[in-house]
Amino acid sequence: MVENNVVMIDGQEVELTEEMFELDHIDSLEKEAISRPSRTFWQDAMSRLFDNKGSVVGLVILAILILLTIFAPIFSSIPYDKQNLMHAKVPPKFPVISSLGIMDGTSPVDGSKVYEVKHITQNYLFGTDALGRDIWTRVWSGARVSMFIAIIAALLDLVIGVTYGGVSAYYGGKVDLIMQRIIEVITGIPSLVILTLLIMVLQPGIFTIALAMSISNWTGMARVVRSQVLKLKEQEFVLASRTLGSSDARLILKHLIPNIVGQIVVMIMFTLPSAIFYEAFLSFIGLGLQPPHASLGILINDGFKTFQTHPYMMILPSIVICLLIFSLNLLANGLRDAVDPKMRNN
Repeated sequence: MVENNVVMIDGQEVELTEEMFELDHIDSLEKEAISRPSRTFWQDAMSRLFDNKGSVVGLVILAILILLTIFAPIFSSIPYDKQNLMHAKVPPKFPVISSLGIMDGTSPVDGSKVYEVKHITQNYLFGTDALGRDIWTRVWSGARVSMFIAIIAALLDLVIGVTYGGVSAYYGGKVDLIMQRIIEVITGIPSLVILTLLIMVLQPGIFTIALAMSISNWTGMARVVRSQVLKLKEQEFVLASRTLGSSDARLILKHLIPNIVGQIVVMIMFTLPSAIFYEAFLSFIGLGLQPPHASLGILINDGFKTFQTHPYMMILPSIVICLLIFSLNLLANGLRDAVDPKMRNN
């Protein structure tokens, strides 16, 4: 309590004087200084992405796998489809890992040194299959095909889903009602049924598999785009652009879609591992690519037939596809948090 410049401190009256106070000088330049660097949306998102340890691990694993899929078949001296029955079912021999007692060229059937018995001078890093084909080259060639199919499927999802969802949300009313009922009909049919029927009708191939996956998978992208456009289309910048005479196509492509690029990128990242899994599954059950073409599903199917005697034929391509899906999911999770403004802490 202050009265007549007198306050009570520890039960005693103390008179306040000017000597007890010190003026605080405020620097106007310091007051207006920016406490953190100015960054764009994507610069801030990338910074938060690389601060996420899980996304960094996923990015590193994915980068290594992509480099191997690009360069391993190129620098391999053995084509992925070259047969050599004299070298059939040769166990893997990896120079570095062999010192640990694994992948050292020992037969899993009788424990014999296959390379010495057959006088094989070349190391098969992942071994060979029942026809003597190099599994190392076939694995990375198959991973290349699987990733290529996944990228095509993701691009088709992007084009169809973004266009459909943007138009549905922008026009609204009966247009939105009819378009959403169509999505409900498509999602009501199991995607595996659509995939199987389309591949049975058309000739199995890379584009056919990608198209089959896109027919049922684009609905998720369309729904995300629709929900985001519904939030944005009534805001002031859209009204201002419409008042200035912008066409509907320009409003959707130049103003609405660029504001939801973050959510679109995240959806694409989650589409890729799903497409890779579906491609491997279809090839595994015999509805995808057919031999002698190589894909991860075909390799796993071939290895499954001899799993009890030569397990490496199935285990090695299975590890590659698991790492591929795992790294993409880690990166997608980190990217989802990076583009979410609610996750921003500084």
